[in-house]
Amino acid sequence: MVRAAEAPTPGTIVAEKSVDCGSKNNGKKSSTAIVCQQYLVRTATTEYEVRQPKPSDQAIIAAKFAIEFTLDKDKMKFKLNGKKYEFLIVGTSAITSH
Repeated sequence: MVRAAEAPTPGTIVAEKSVDCGSKNNGKKSSTAIVCQQYLVRTATTEYEVRQPKPSDQAIIAAKFAIEFTLDKDKMKFKLNGKKYEFLIVGTSAITSH
């Protein structure tokens, strides 16, 4: 039986921040902090915190972008403006109605 591909889940990028994701050794007793972009993606039922898998020259994605993503183990994958993105999921939380 062939399994159909998972249907993309709609969500919205609601926040972006720079976070420390390691350091680069510059020689004896000198290192530089490495910064990665981390995003908060909200769906109807869940908030996901996702982070770049490694620092890169990816453009920063502005908040309030609607996306459709798929989950693959600990990764979130989506396309935005024709470009593919893959982020590590570093946190999740359920959205509760008040």
